[in-house]
Amino acid sequence: RSMPPTHLKKRKRQERALPAAAAEAAPALEALSADATAAESVVESAIASDGRVAKQPKVIIILERACLETGKVGSEHVLLNSDDHHKFLLKHKRLPADYRPDILHQSMLILLDSPLNKAGLLKLYVRSEKGVLIEVSPQIRIPRTFRRFCGLMTQLLFKLSIRASNGPHKLLKVIKNPITDHLPPNCRIAALSYTGKLVRMSDYVKTLPDDSPSVFVVGAMAHGKVEPDYTDELIAISEYPLSAAAVLGRMCAAFESHLGIL
Repeated sequence: RSMPPTHLKKRKRQERALPAAAAEAAPALEALSADATAAESVVESAIASDGRVAKQPKVIIILERACLETGKVGSEHVLLNSDDHHKFLLKHKRLPADYRPDILHQSMLILLDSPLNKAGLLKLYVRSEKGVLIEVSPQIRIPRTFRRFCGLMTQLLFKLSIRASNGPHKLLKVIKNPITDHLPPNCRIAALSYTGKLVRMSDYVKTLPDDSPSVFVVGAMAHGKVEPDYTDELIAISEYPLSAAAVLGRMCAAFESHLGIL
C-alpha cells in the first residue's frame, strides 16, 4: 500500500489544528471587541438629554476659532491641549499656547448651564480654527470634567455626531458651512471684541429687535480676536479685556434680566 506524501500529512494536521486554534482564540477576540466597544461607548453613554422641549431661541451664540484638533499620541487619537501634550506639540513645531480647548469647555458650560438656555431661549454653534462647524443641542448635558470633554470632542470629530444615550436625537453634530446658512434671515449679527464700540450690555439688549433672534460671535481662542466677514457690527461690553467665559456670563445675565428669567 502506497503511503501519502509527507506534505499531505502536514496539511491534514494543520487543517485539524486550525478549527481548534480558532475556537480557543474566539473568546479572547470577543473580549477584545467588547472592550473596544465599551471604551467607545463610555463617553457617549454619559451624554444624556435633559428632556426639555426646544423653543424658538432669542439669542444665538457662535463660538469662533475654537481649538479642536486631534493628533495621534502614542497609539491613541486625542484632542490636543497645551497641558497634556506640550512636548508632542513642540516636537511637531506647534505653539502649545494656541492649543486651549479648555476655553471652549468653560464657555460651553457657562452657556448650557445658564437660565437663558434652560428656558429654551439660547442656540449655540461652535466653529473650530480649521473651519469645522458644530451644532450644539440646547438639551445636552456637557461633561463636567475636562478629560471627559476631550473624549467627547474626539469622538465627535471622528463620528461627526453624538446621539443621546436616553433618546434618538443628536446632541452634537458636524454641519456644513457657511454658518450663515443656519441663521435666520435678516438677523442682526454682532461680534464681541475689546477693540469694538463700547456698550453697556443691559442697555444694548433693549435696542435689539423682538421679532427675530440676535446673533453674537465670541472668540473661543487664547489670543487674537475674531473678525468674521458675516457680522454687522463689532462691540465691546467692558473697558477691560475679558475672557470668553466672562463675556458670555455677562451676556447671559443681561438677557436674563431683560427677559425676566430668574
